[in-house]
Amino acid sequence: MKGTSVSESAQHGAIVDDSIPHSARIYDWWLGGKDNFAVDRATGAAMIEAIPTLREMAKENRRFVHRVARHLVAEAGIRQFLDIGTGIPTRPNLHEIAQEVAPETRVVYVDNDPIVLAHARALMVSSPEGRSTYIHADLREPEKILTDASLTETLDLNQPVALTLVAILMLLDDADDPMGRIRVLMDALPSGSYLAITHPTQDFAPEAVEVAVAAARNNGMTLVPRHRAEVEQFFQGWELIEPGVVPVLGWRPDQPVENPEAAYYWAGVARKR
Repeated sequence: MKGTSVSESAQHGAIVDDSIPHSARIYDWWLGGKDNFAVDRATGAAMIEAIPTLREMAKENRRFVHRVARHLVAEAGIRQFLDIGTGIPTRPNLHEIAQEVAPETRVVYVDNDPIVLAHARALMVSSPEGRSTYIHADLREPEKILTDASLTETLDLNQPVALTLVAILMLLDDADDPMGRIRVLMDALPSGSYLAITHPTQDFAPEAVEVAVAAARNNGMTLVPRHRAEVEQFFQGWELIEPGVVPVLGWRPDQPVENPEAAYYWAGVARKR
């Protein structure tokens, strides 16, 4: 497959654990996919019982990715993306959106679910001019991501890169030091790079979110919603672009939004000076 690769290290030792829910598979179920297990469906259903509109919120995260990709490629001139917490591929993927504007765009996808790995070759097919690569790795080990041969062969870290962390930092509790993990990645990127984040929050519906979080944790899954000020901290030292950290529905929407707080996620994009 021209323009596409999967890291060699990702092709060995990836074991699927169907006893513990995984966010990628839960999202897959919410989006109508079939690559999930009973534990994922049970957890996802329990969370929907608390927040009935969760399926639409998951779709809004995907729409945010599309809007960000178009903006950064068309208006900011970005030609490289590092997408961590990719999830099970749902078309159109980030690279397909970006390469519609600039076919030479290169994208490195990262996830730690073996099911995502199983789909990487089949679905992440790049344009001939660009490249799409998959790394099986964990955000908790950012140094391994940065030194993986697939990344260093695909991205030029001397040129601006867009780092996208969509609905992934919620899986790291404070003891995991999410700020420290992403700071390693941010520090490795040159001036002119961008950071895009979405993050679930309890700010809009605290009681419902508390019940949904408890449902996830009762099934062995870490899920940490954060307040707006906490999400803003992840961008520390970089310059937030308009409109700043806002509800995901309100980040440069394609059309007017009646109630931006209908999806319980903060979203923002920042540029490294």
